[in-house]
Amino acid sequence: MSQLVTGQELPAQTFIINRALLLKYADASGDQNPIHQDEAFAKSVGLPDVIAHGMLTMGLAGKYLSDISGAENVLEFSAKFIKPVVVPANTDVSLIVSGKVGEITDGMAKIELLAMCNEVKVLGVAKGAIKVK
Repeated sequence: MSQLVTGQELPAQTFIINRALLLKYADASGDQNPIHQDEAFAKSVGLPDVIAHGMLTMGLAGKYLSDISGAENVLEFSAKFIKPVVVPANTDVSLIVSGKVGEITDGMAKIELLAMCNEVKVLGVAKGAIKVK
């Protein structure tokens, strides 16, 4: 990664989410909640369709942070779930994650993250801190 500057916009990265990924994530995580796999159930509880696991969404935002800095350089990462990532059948949904460099002090840069899906912000107060040289 090149030298960071306060206020610098970091390039966006797109992650593709689809029903196949949700099934793999459910199996890997043990989270078999039907809102992530069963369209009829998801709709019966008031959701527009099947939704991605919140931790999958957050994990992809964390992957963005480690991709831009190197996993060994991630010092902090946090976010709040504010909107679900809706995943209709037979559809690839794009989760677009970008970042902006905040304060840089003592070998650490604070990164404000933005996670968007279908022009909707899905994570709030998403931020991280990375080591800088």
